[in-house]
Amino acid sequence: MELDLASDVVELCARLVDIESVSRDEQTIADAVETALAPLPHLDVVRRGHTVVARTELGRGERVVIAGHIDTVPVNDNLPSRDDGTNLHGLGACDMKGGDAVILRLAAALSDPVRDVTYVLYEGEEIESEFNGLGHLASEAPELLRADFAILMEPSDGVVEAGCQGTMRVDVTTYGERAHSARAWRGVNAIHRAAPVLERLNGYEPRMPVIDGLTYHEGLNAVGVTGGVAGNVLPDVCTVSVNYRFAPDRSEAEAEEYVRTFFDGYDVRVTDSAPGALPGLDSPAAKEFVDAVGGTVNPKFGWTDVARFSALGVPAVNFGPGDPMLAHKQEEFVPHEQVRHCERVLTAWLGGTG
Repeated sequence: MELDLASDVVELCARLVDIESVSRDEQTIADAVETALAPLPHLDVVRRGHTVVARTELGRGERVVIAGHIDTVPVNDNLPSRDDGTNLHGLGACDMKGGDAVILRLAAALSDPVRDVTYVLYEGEEIESEFNGLGHLASEAPELLRADFAILMEPSDGVVEAGCQGTMRVDVTTYGERAHSARAWRGVNAIHRAAPVLERLNGYEPRMPVIDGLTYHEGLNAVGVTGGVAGNVLPDVCTVSVNYRFAPDRSEAEAEEYVRTFFDGYDVRVTDSAPGALPGLDSPAAKEFVDAVGGTVNPKFGWTDVARFSALGVPAVNFGPGDPMLAHKQEEFVPHEQVRHCERVLTAWLGGTG
């Protein structure tokens, strides 16, 4: 499958969408990306697994990383792509092959940018962290991600979304004693004992800190309940799975302390955790980029790989075409104009005219 990097950015997006690349099956699209970028004389291209990194080495005083993942969630009767003249429909069009198309167009067209640029198209974002290509680079080849600023082209409706929330999942477990349901007084129902846990969650008041002028909205929600032995047995164990989305001014340790305090008196076990990322809008490159985009900045609700850049000391923002609410939906699409808007803004900013 060949990619024509000189084609219109929306056409290029359609070509990318038509290359099926469900997580753990990214070889075909990574081959196409590497084949398209490798001949460009102004880029140093490196491949690690199914992650492709292309760098300019012009000796500029500043380096920017522009990154996007090339994998998608599973196919849901939404391939091949379909273009209605205004929007491009299809798996990954929004999340995030519209952004990938912009990255490839920039990499091909900008041979002499005013900032050195590292373009990263990586595998394994939509599944467990152990498969994340950006995470592999951060741990195995962090020198490839060194930069003064990073832009993750996650869908953001073409405006800057700064930082991201941290996320933590915990299991809150209650215990009882099994008994025959016909003689319930001989046992203790663990599911009933979980009622106060849900009551606490129902009364939760979200914290909304203001960071760099942006208001983040935390959330603490039950996302699952498991328990039960049989239709005639009182359960002796019940577990409420809870997801905490915390603002980036809290560390993972502080988030865990908060959750344990909130559920004081219960058995709490952390099952998954990832740190947030501060907005990082005080860096010169970030300020210039925000000005180039038009000055509008929103907080990012949810976790993205900007947190990986933050952990490396690289301030990062989300900026890409597509409505994030459409990500993973069967009917996902990306507007032509948003893809072209992102290409125009980044071309002008990297080219020194914006």
